[in-house]
Amino acid sequence: LYSVVVPVYNSVQSLEKLCDRVAAVFSELGHSFEIVFVDDCSPNKATWPKREELCGRQYVRAIRFSRNFGQQPATLCGLEKARGQWIITMDDDGQHAPEDFPLLIAQGDHDVVIGELQEKKHTFSKRVFSLIKGRFDRIILDKPKDLKLSAFRLIRRETVDGMLLLKGTPYPFIPAMMFYVTKDVVGVPVRHLERTEGTTGYTFRRMIKLFQNLLINNSSLLLRYIGNMGISIAILSFLLGSYFVYKKLFFNIETIGWTSVIVSVLFIGGLLLFSLGVLGEYLIRIINTVERRPIYLIREEKGKGETE
Repeated sequence: LYSVVVPVYNSVQSLEKLCDRVAAVFSELGHSFEIVFVDDCSPNKATWPKREELCGRQYVRAIRFSRNFGQQPATLCGLEKARGQWIITMDDDGQHAPEDFPLLIAQGDHDVVIGELQEKKHTFSKRVFSLIKGRFDRIILDKPKDLKLSAFRLIRRETVDGMLLLKGTPYPFIPAMMFYVTKDVVGVPVRHLERTEGTTGYTFRRMIKLFQNLLINNSSLLLRYIGNMGISIAILSFLLGSYFVYKKLFFNIETIGWTSVIVSVLFIGGLLLFSLGVLGEYLIRIINTVERRPIYLIREEKGKGETE
């Protein structure tokens, strides 16, 4: 009935305890379940052997990528491989509590249930980045104002099937796919625990890359802003040029001020180069999409993932 999808990167010791906690929760609920671990080609050599060991349990399956593709592709792979009528996604670092599954399941009449993390244990920089990204989520994805997104969520099978139809892009962004398929999304407060192993894989560079996927692949917002800015500057330049020509023709006043000229040239030149950079980024992503590069490549799979 339920599939628990867990993208894994470098975690080893925390996952055995996670399996025990998930099994205890579903045993108490009386529901069948499976756990799908997706190893994003962890550099830690002990990670995959631990996954293979856990596959000795009937309800555990493990998938290993051929190289590192990122959390979003790993989550999407887990959604594709999951066999449950409901899919729960969660992190591997122990900050999401399986004991909160019943809170998500209680709202199961909705297509998607998001676990809204209370008293986040993230670093200051990550909290600031999340705040900025949250505002863009509202603008680009039409996310409800009061809804707080997280990787801890419950998704209906039919919604997952709709999301998988959108996996043609080599730059997947799970929330964008989710909101494209359905607007029946609700949030429930859940705990956010201290990390039990390792450090966050979301470096500043990875967070910027994730933000780019939201801004460029799922929206034309940046192009529109640049277009509007270009039109505004062109109109302003035309008006100023007309004004200087008028002064020269009718009042014979020389236009002076090399500093203002140089500043104007540098500003407009910088804007043009920035615009070309944005257009180049769009073209790169269009080329990668047209080439149909796979989102992920699987090296091997282990386990049956069947409950007794």
